[in-house]
Formats: sequence, structure tokens, C-alpha cells
Amino acid sequence: MTIVLIGPPAAGKTRIGRRLAKRLGLPFVDTDAVIVAQHGPIPGIFAEHGEPHFRALERVAVAESIAEPGVVSLGGGAVLDPETQSDLAATTVVLLTVQADAIASRISNAKRPLVTDLESWKRLVAARSDLYNSLADYTADTSTRPIETIVEEIAAWVEEGHR
Repeated sequence: MTIVLIGPPAAGKTRIGRRLAKRLGLPFVDTDAVIVAQHGPIPGIFAEHGEPHFRALERVAVAESIAEPGVVSLGGGAVLDPETQSDLAATTVVLLTVQADAIASRISNAKRPLVTDLESWKRLVAARSDLYNSLADYTADTSTRPIETIVEEIAAWVEEGHR
């Protein structure tokens, strides 16, 4: 079973993914971490080679990661690739959403090259929302609820055999 977490930057995909994997007894992979381990920091990749190069690296990391059973956290823009969209049909996709007022502190670091402030985050989410929703088998909002509650809800849904 492969469970893929998608959603906007700062929705909590990595934090929830780690805990969900542990809860379900599955391995966890964060595709952004795979890229960083193999190619260096993401902002550096964007600065030196541009977004298209980063997206090509991301596509490889995603394809390899979702081919194995586990919980996989995708970078916020990974779903923009049509091949990734197609590949996700064979997985269980969980969309993590978050409200703008809940993410201000989450986006204050410099590790998100496409999100420099709250307004850029809002624009990015508005542009991707329909795509995120079209790919999702299950949606959970991470704005204010405890992570443990969100993880338990997703795990219960998965264990009930929903797809």
C-alpha cells in the first residue's frame, strides 16, 4: 500500500507523514528530503538551475518513491507534473489543507523558494486548489487540530479500506 500526501507548502505533509507511517507500520519518504540528499538544498537548485531543472529532479524522486509501499510526502508542486498525476491513480492520495491564517509562522523560513510571504502562498494555493482536490481520495485540514487527531483520522480511513 502506498499512501501519498499532497497539498500546499506548510500544510504539514512531512510531520503528519512521519507519524502516519509509524502508526501504520510503513516506511516514510519525503521526496523533498530525497532531492536534498542527492542534489543539495532546494533553494540552491532553484537559484543555480531554475525551476524546470528542480521539477525534473522532483519527478524522478516521486516516481521512485511511490513505486514502493509506504507513506510518501510530496513537495507542494510535485503534482503539477502530468506523469505524476497519472502515477497517483495507483496510490491512495491524502490531501492536507491549511487555512491562510494558520500558516504565517510555518512559512517564515527561507526553505520554500516559491513562497516568500503570505500573499505568494495564497496565490500558489489558489492556482493549485482544483488540481489538489481532483487528485485527492481523502482530505484533512491541518489548520488547528492536533497532529495526533489528524493522523488517527487518516489511519482509520486507510484501515477501513477506503480508496
